[in-house]
Amino acid sequence: MELALSALPEGTAGVVEGIGRGGELRARLLDLGFTPGARVECLFAAPSGDPRAYLVRGSVIALRGGDAASITVRKGAEAWD
Repeated sequence: MELALSALPEGTAGVVEGIGRGGELRARLLDLGFTPGARVECLFAAPSGDPRAYLVRGSVIALRGGDAASITVRKGAEAWD
């Protein structure tokens, strides 16, 4: 089941399938470790719900909802990295 990273419930993990946007944001997300096959877990959200903190490749990264929406993940799958 594929969904946007921004829709991944807290405490749930998935595997990055791809990044929809191009340009500088895509390059930055790839640099941060959001590469296809990487395991990502939603740790928690700010009280307002935005931003949310994600664990990816051993680092905790906070992303705004709009940026996280451009990342597609497969929920509940094992990473192959």
